Amino acid sequence: MSNALYKLGRYAARRPWTVIGTWLVVALLVVAAASAFGQKLEDSMGAPGLDSQRATDLLARSNQAGLTAQVVVTPTDRSTTFLNSAEARAALSKVQVAATQLPKVLTATDPAAAISPDGRVAVIRIQYPVQNQLAPSDLENLKEFAAKTQSSQLQLELGGDLFFAFEQPGTGVGEALGLVVAVVILLVTFGSLIAMGLPIGLALFGLALGVSSMSLLTYLIDVPSWAPVIGSMVGLGVGIDYALFLVTRHREYLSQGLTVEESAGRAVATAGQAVVFAGGTVVIAILGLAVAGVPFMTAGGIAVSIIVLIMVVASITLLPAFLGLAGSWINRLAVRRVEVRTAGWQRWARHVSRHAVAYLVGGTVALLAVAAPVLALRVGTPDEGALPESRTERRAYDLVAKGFGPGINGPLVIAVDISKDASVVQPLVDAVKADKGIAAAAPAEVNTTAGLATLVAFPTTGPQDSATLETVKRLRTDVFPSVLRGSVATAHVGGQTASFADVGARVNDRLPYFVGAVILLSVLLLTLVFRSIVVPLKAAALNLLSIGASFGVMVMVFQWGWGADLIGLESTVPIVPFIPMFMFAILFGLSMDYEVFLLSRVREEYLVTGDSDASVVHGIATTGRLITSAALIMVAVFLGFVMSNDPSAKMFGLGLAVAIFIDATVVRMILVPAAMKLLGHANWWLPRRLARLLPVVDGLGEGTTESALSGYEDAVEVQPVGHQV
Repeated sequence: MSNALYKLGRYAARRPWTVIGTWLVVALLVVAAASAFGQKLEDSMGAPGLDSQRATDLLARSNQAGLTAQVVVTPTDRSTTFLNSAEARAALSKVQVAATQLPKVLTATDPAAAISPDGRVAVIRIQYPVQNQLAPSDLENLKEFAAKTQSSQLQLELGGDLFFAFEQPGTGVGEALGLVVAVVILLVTFGSLIAMGLPIGLALFGLALGVSSMSLLTYLIDVPSWAPVIGSMVGLGVGIDYALFLVTRHREYLSQGLTVEESAGRAVATAGQAVVFAGGTVVIAILGLAVAGVPFMTAGGIAVSIIVLIMVVASITLLPAFLGLAGSWINRLAVRRVEVRTAGWQRWARHVSRHAVAYLVGGTVALLAVAAPVLALRVGTPDEGALPESRTERRAYDLVAKGFGPGINGPLVIAVDISKDASVVQPLVDAVKADKGIAAAAPAEVNTTAGLATLVAFPTTGPQDSATLETVKRLRTDVFPSVLRGSVATAHVGGQTASFADVGARVNDRLPYFVGAVILLSVLLLTLVFRSIVVPLKAAALNLLSIGASFGVMVMVFQWGWGADLIGLESTVPIVPFIPMFMFAILFGLSMDYEVFLLSRVREEYLVTGDSDASVVHGIATTGRLITSAALIMVAVFLGFVMSNDPSAKMFGLGLAVAIFIDATVVRMILVPAAMKLLGHANWWLPRRLARLLPVVDGLGEGTTESALSGYEDAVEVQPVGHQV
C-alpha cells in the first residue's frame, strides 16, 4: 500500500491543479445536486419491534401520527384568569380560531377543555400531518403567528414536536471559537501562516463537501437532522489532525533536502498510510452502531462515517496537491521560528520507563477513580425544561408544569386497535385513570372507520423522572393485560416520552454486543497493521479506561451538577440514551488514531534496531509534541460545541473533549510507554500460525522505512536491520 500511496502523493504534488480542479468539480457537482435535489433531514426515534413504534403505526391509520405543537396562553395581568374574565376567554377563543387557519394545520383543540385548575394557563394542541409533509417554514409560520397574536392582554409561548423536528441549532459561535483556537494552535505548532492554513483549508473543504452530501444520502437512508452537528465535530477534528500529521512529516523530509514532490510522496507513503488505517478504525467503530438495531443511529453513523472517509481521501490526494502548490513557500510567512525539539520528550519517555510500574499502577487507579461515577449513570431524555429560559419552549414548559403539574409535559399516547373489539375502550380508560402514576386522562377519541381508539394520559411525574418510565412499564405489563384478557384488541403506549424510553432500553440491551463488536473489529485491524496480538489488546484496554473516565465526568456534570454553571447548564439532566453508544464508537475510533500514529513510529524504529525500549522512547520523542498539538485541536473543536443551548450537544462536546484530553496525556504519554516498557519484546508477539495466515501490510512495518521506497528514481536507499519479529 505504501508504494501506491507514494505514487499518489508524488502525482498530486506534481500535478496540483489537476487534482485540485478535480476536487472542485466534484464539490461543485455535489453542492449543486444537493441544492437542486437534496431532501430535508428527518428525525425519527422509532425502531422496529418497539411497543411505542407499534403505537405510532396504529396512529398512522387515522392520520394522528403526525407532529404536534402546543400554544400555551396565560393572561399578562397576574390577577386575571380565564375563569373569572369573559374578555380573556374571548381573546383565547380568537387565538384558537387563528391557529386553525395556519397552513397545514389539521386541527386545533378547544382551549376551554384544557384550562389549569387555577385558571391561569390554557393549552391549545395543534395537530399537523406527518413530518415528510412538513418543512421548516411551518415552524416559522407558527412563530410568526405567536408574535402577531401576542398582545398586552395575553402571553403566548410555544412548544411541542414541531420544534424537535425543525428547530435549527444556534449560530455556531462556539464552533467558530473552537476553530479559531485550532488556528492558534496550528500557528504555534508550525510557526508559518501557509503551513497553518493547509490543515484548516483541507478540513473546511472536506466538511463542506461531506455535510452537503447528506441531503443526497437521504435517498438511500433517513439521515437524522443531528448528523451534520456530530459530523462537524468529528470531521473538523480528524480533518485537521490528519493534515497536521502529514504536513509535519512533509516538512521533516523537506528539511532533509528532498524535493517537494519526493517529500510529499514519502509523507503520504508513511504518515498517509497511518491516516488511512486510523481513519479506517474510526469508520469501523462508528459503523458498529448498526449492532444497536436502532435505524436512526445506524443512519447517523453512516453519515458521520462518510465525512471521515472524505477527510481521509482528501488527506492523501488534495493535501499533497496543496503541498505541491505551496512548494518551498510552506515555511514562508513565518510568525516565529519553530525548532523541532525531541530532547524533552526523550527525557520524559525515559523517566516513565524507569518508573514504569508506578506510572502504570498510578495512572490506571486515577482513571478508574474518575470512571467510577459511571456506575450511577442514568439514561433519559432531557426535556424542554433543560433549555435556557430565553427559549419559548422552556417558558411554555414552565407555564404548563406550574398550571397542570409536571406530567402534562410528557403525555402518554395510548393507541388501541379496536377493529375487532370496540367494547374494551371504556374499561381501558377507567383502568388507566385508576393507575397511581396517572394524574388525568383525556376522553378517548374513537375512529371506528380506522378501527382505532386514542387515549392521551398525563403522568403524575415529569418526562425525565424514572417514575414515569415505571408507569409506562406498569401500563404495558399489568394494566393492559388485566383489561384486555380474553379480547383480541391490543393497546400500545406511544408518544415522545415512551419512544425515548423504548429506544434507551434497546440501546442498553444491545450495548454489550456493540462494545464487543467494535473492540473485535478494531483489534483485528490493528493486528493486521502491526502484526501483533499484544499491541491491539493493550490499546483496547487503555481506550476503555479513557472512555470510561469521560463517561464518569459526564455523570458528575450533567447528573450531579458539578460545574454545570461553567457550561451554561441550567438544571441537571439524565444522559441521553443513544449518546453513550455513539460516543463510544467515535471515541474508540479517535483513540485508535493516536495509537496508530504513535505505534507506527515505534514499530518503524523497532524493525530497524530491534531495541524495544529505545523504540518506545523514539516513538514518544518523535510524536509527543505532534499528538499533544493534535489533541489540543480536537479538544478546542469539541469544547466549542459545549456552548450550544442543546444539552445533547453539550454532552457530546464535553464527553469527547475530556476523553481526547485524557487519551493524549494520561494514556498515550504515560500508560502506553509504561506498559510497553514492562512488556518488552512481547509487545510484538504473534503466533507463527497466525503470522502465516495474515497478509503482510507494507507501511507500518518494513514499508515505512526508507528502503521500502527504493526503486524510485529519486529515492535514497537505506538498508534496514531486518530484525525479524
